[in-house]
Amino acid sequence: MAGCGSSHNDIAGKWRAAGDSSAVVWEFSPDGSVLMGSTRGRYSFGDRDRVKIQTPFGTSVYQVELSEDHMILKDPNGSKLEFTRSK
Repeated sequence: MAGCGSSHNDIAGKWRAAGDSSAVVWEFSPDGSVLMGSTRGRYSFGDRDRVKIQTPFGTSVYQVELSEDHMILKDPNGSKLEFTRSK
């Protein structure tokens, strides 16, 4: 049974750090690849709305809160990254 959490289609697109027009754009593709500036990686969804992002520099797991044009990635340490969808 599929969960009703976030999916590749919901996150797909270009995202920029909220309130920072010069921030690096994170681009999520429906095929599970992600491009953060010039860094390529892969992402996958786990349980409880978690997303795992793997890059050559390491692996991070975030709790995802996603609404139409707003995304928050929270790491286990309590820090969070806020993004707005680029048009």
